[in-house]
Amino acid sequence: MDADDSRAPKGSLRKFLEHLFGARKAIGVLTSGGDAQGMNAAVRAVVRMGIYVGAKVYFIYEGYQGMVDGGANIAEADWESVSSILQVGGTIIGSARCQAFRTREGRLKAACNLLQRGITNLCVIGGDGSLTGANLFRKEWSGLLEELARNGQIDKEAVQKYAYLNVVGMVGSIDNDFCGTDMTIGTDSALHRIIEVIDAIMTTAQSHQRTFVLEVMGRHCGYLALVSALACGADWVFLPESPPEQGWEEQMCVKLSENRARKKRLNIIIVAEGAIDTQNKPITSEKIKELVVTQLGYDTRVTILGHVQRGGTPSAFDRILASRMGVEAVIALLEATPDTPACVVSLNGNHAVRLPLMECVQMTQDVQKAMDERRFQDAVRLRGRSFAGNLNTYKRLAIKLPDDQIPKTNCNVAVINVGAPAAGMNAAVRSAVRVGIADGHRMLAIYDGFDGFAKGQIKEIGWTDVGGWTGQGGSILGTKRILPGKYLEEIATQMRTHSINALLIIGGFEAYLGLLELSAAREKHEEFCVPMVMVPATVSNNVPGSDFSIGADTALNTITDTCDRIKQSASGTKRRVFIIETMGGYCGYLANMGGLAAGADAAYIFEEPFDIRDLQSNVEHLTEKMKTTIQRGLVLRNESCSENYTTDFIYQLYSEEGKGVFDCRKNVLGHMQQGGAPSPFDRNFGTKISARAMEWITAKLKEARGRGKKFTTDDSVCVLGISKRNVIFQPVAELKQQTDFEHRIPKEQWWLKLRFLMKILAKYKASYNISDSGRLEHVQPWSL
Repeated sequence: MDADDSRAPKGSLRKFLEHLFGARKAIGVLTSGGDAQGMNAAVRAVVRMGIYVGAKVYFIYEGYQGMVDGGANIAEADWESVSSILQVGGTIIGSARCQAFRTREGRLKAACNLLQRGITNLCVIGGDGSLTGANLFRKEWSGLLEELARNGQIDKEAVQKYAYLNVVGMVGSIDNDFCGTDMTIGTDSALHRIIEVIDAIMTTAQSHQRTFVLEVMGRHCGYLALVSALACGADWVFLPESPPEQGWEEQMCVKLSENRARKKRLNIIIVAEGAIDTQNKPITSEKIKELVVTQLGYDTRVTILGHVQRGGTPSAFDRILASRMGVEAVIALLEATPDTPACVVSLNGNHAVRLPLMECVQMTQDVQKAMDERRFQDAVRLRGRSFAGNLNTYKRLAIKLPDDQIPKTNCNVAVINVGAPAAGMNAAVRSAVRVGIADGHRMLAIYDGFDGFAKGQIKEIGWTDVGGWTGQGGSILGTKRILPGKYLEEIATQMRTHSINALLIIGGFEAYLGLLELSAAREKHEEFCVPMVMVPATVSNNVPGSDFSIGADTALNTITDTCDRIKQSASGTKRRVFIIETMGGYCGYLANMGGLAAGADAAYIFEEPFDIRDLQSNVEHLTEKMKTTIQRGLVLRNESCSENYTTDFIYQLYSEEGKGVFDCRKNVLGHMQQGGAPSPFDRNFGTKISARAMEWITAKLKEARGRGKKFTTDDSVCVLGISKRNVIFQPVAELKQQTDFEHRIPKEQWWLKLRFLMKILAKYKASYNISDSGRLEHVQPWSL
């Protein structure tokens, strides 16, 4: 795709961006404030994208301190200097708190040091304090230059040549405490660390019937505490934005004892380090422990996770997020004019967007102000729709009202898993069951897919039956690829026998096909004239109507972890190329995104046809690479990308053509991509999207109550998914036109727009549609 933006000259991205650059040819990149996993991926993307468009890129070591000190702290980066850092946590260029930069004298020194290297473009990766400092620096820039000229440190020509400073920010913070972006770099990785610890603690807690109080980071923001509580099904959570009501001590103890009475052998309480009560007084983990021991006499332990949350390798999500933001930041710098305000590159849905930096900073400060003034509802609202949604979902799933307080609907809602297993399916079932019970429905579990449905393997499932399901991989209900077409009569009989009023299907492409078959059978079988909704759950991420599927993130992390180990092996032996086969059917999502997250040299996918010349070109590219200090290669291949260019064929071709330059190995990842404990993203996504599906079912049943209404319209058979920036219900009838049934993929897939990213970062010439890059938008508090 060549650049087709009206502002762009015809031709490649490189030419267009070189045209934009003009005389502005130097970019400085720094990391500041607290470190976060994924910062290195952002640094790598900035350096490589900058070099790709012909700019000089400089590392500024030790954050603003390095900028003030100058000298060896500001050094030019090359392509190889950011090799092998994608999988490394922290930041290789260092980060430091800098008092000197807070003074005008310090900023004057920093400006002088930048000008010595002609740097007038800054890419700052840090929190709101770091970004606010960068904006102040930008505002003062012309005044600083004039002062340097008066002092004789620069001439007047330099004042004109370097007249303005461009600043673009990326938020690196594990707390996810910056308004304007769905996720900050490092948050997902921190959740991985927290969930790993919670999963490990749960086994020991269960053995001894213990209560564990876990303290997680988040001095001013409860995001980590809230999402980890949602992802592990914690009994209680304490957040700075939403303090417990007065009398919480007694309520919590009642809740813990009720759970024990239901034969639950452990209790998990999660506390954000900045947790407070309604009077803004701190609630500490020790205070909670004392309360539980004194009131209930339970064996209670405190675990403070601390800096473990900042450490370790970045997750696949953080690597991809940081890479996308880094490339977008370079393009934003190149497009900037003297009138462009400092912007921050953010994530909205699955889109990279640019927002005015100070609008985001102001809103972030407004949250803290609301908490200080005890306007806690405003604080939750200002955090954004996602935070408020998480909080409401947690409350619905964690606290069960007594049965006599739940108005009964006399409706039976069935839940079924269909297709191959996907990590996160159990979290989705748990969520559906509990929301359904809270809404007054009787919940039925269908075991072993449509096969089990036809055989009558249907049982009522209760609130406590799904306790502890969130962290379990696979499918506890059992799942099969069998479609309902052959068993329509039997399934209709079971629907009638069990008086099923609505159906929730959790599964992959087979679930989608099954939903179409049930919908088509409505004319023959009136039992199917009930609300039916599907929640996508498949590692392949190939369901029409949704950009993401439950299970795909876990599979992506499995691929990324394996690739990291393989790259390490290749680095040790030198001159070795690995060919790795991923799952996905005809859908190249796992191969493409795995390649981006692991820093692969190529990824072969069905959606982008290739021939022997492309394979030859890749071999030549790897041959050239072996002449550098990076003497290893990584190539991913989607399992069905080509009928003839199989993994064996590519392995043999590479082995023959690379003879004497590199040797070759192959690895088929297979079903390990479907197994394992679900990632925090899949637990959270499965929980939230399934709760949303049940809300839709409840609304539909409410609509028909007392009227004996039959559901025959298309809008009563839907797929629920994330599309662009929204969670939407789409009728399956409408989705048929968007589906390639032969290859079991949607006709349009959003992630194909990221193909160029992997190619550029692997040093291939690639082009990019500039019209897909972000425009400066404004922050909408409730639509974040």
